Amino acid sequence: MPTLDFSTLSLQDALDLAILIEDEAQERYEEFAANLKVHHTPDAARFFTTMAGNEAKHGSELRARRQMLFGNAPTRVTRDMLWDVEAPDFDQPRMFMTARQAMDVALACEVKAFDYFDAALAHVEDADVRALFEELRAEEEEHQALVKAVMAKVPADPAVDTGFEPDEPVGQ
Repeated sequence: MPTLDFSTLSLQDALDLAILIEDEAQERYEEFAANLKVHHTPDAARFFTTMAGNEAKHGSELRARRQMLFGNAPTRVTRDMLWDVEAPDFDQPRMFMTARQAMDVALACEVKAFDYFDAALAHVEDADVRALFEELRAEEEEHQALVKAVMAKVPADPAVDTGFEPDEPVGQ
């Protein structure tokens, strides 16, 4: 699997990386929403649908910026150079998941993305890439605040016994 060397990233590469990160998170949230709809967990599904929309919007903004700066130049960064930078882990959705639990998952993802860009900055040498990563890191901090604001409006989950104890995920 190819790896990223942050010290050699160009601004075009950094934008391509950011777009791939948004795409991966969007796809994962869409998958979660679809699965939770099937399992009759509509509140959590709706929240994940909202998060997928947020990721799509941010990805579109980054694509427009890349197009303006670099046109149709081929990408050199590929999806196999990253994994779960902002996307939630596959085992996060659960049967009987509440909206608040979905928000906890999303908040953890925003923290994970902030940490990724924060750690990458130590290795970035290009000033334009550094500025972009600082911007992306700040946006992840803003996203954390937005999720927290929504969470503040949702009552705590009641202690309800569903009579169902989910099994831990296992390998297939």
